[in-house]
Amino acid sequence: MKSVREPKSRYAILGALTIEPMSGYDIKELLTQSVGHFWNESYGQIYPTLKQLADEGLVTSRRVAGAGKPDRHIYTLTSSGWEELGHWLSRPVESHPPGRSELLLKLFFGRHASLTSTAEHVSRHRALLLERIAQYEAIEADLNTQADPDQPYWLFTLRHGLSVSRASLGWCDETLSRLAHMAARPQESGRSKGIGHD
Repeated sequence: MKSVREPKSRYAILGALTIEPMSGYDIKELLTQSVGHFWNESYGQIYPTLKQLADEGLVTSRRVAGAGKPDRHIYTLTSSGWEELGHWLSRPVESHPPGRSELLLKLFFGRHASLTSTAEHVSRHRALLLERIAQYEAIEADLNTQADPDQPYWLFTLRHGLSVSRASLGWCDETLSRLAHMAARPQESGRSKGIGHD
């Protein structure tokens, strides 16, 4: 019997509210700009979760009138909310299912495609990695100028992204080199008759 996984949206939201009291919209913006490279929350997750957290007494909300705009609900962590977040932070990390990668799926079945199209897939992924690395490096440079007490922890997560991206870049170069070698020696490609062969 499979164990039921506890939804983690509540902890992402509780964590966001440690920065400052915020509206649901503000929480979405903060999460997208900070942890969006490895954690995503939609408005469809945030607003129901905020209601549940308020019902549980983990956050409070107050209505703020907007000048010519709809009123906003600003949420603040309660002492129980801080305690709940602290308990979660101290618990072991649950194992998570493997992610989905269309690139790796195509590579796995790549014997039935042309070497050219397979190399193009990897090359496009490599270009995206270069963009991501440049973005991470810019964020890192900005964080290194900040004296925020959360800064070392933000850098831990950022440097994980940098390390993974740089390792993936090395994998791309290795894979492209191997594909070029296979193209030079077609007998080594091991491809069967089928879809889109050169």
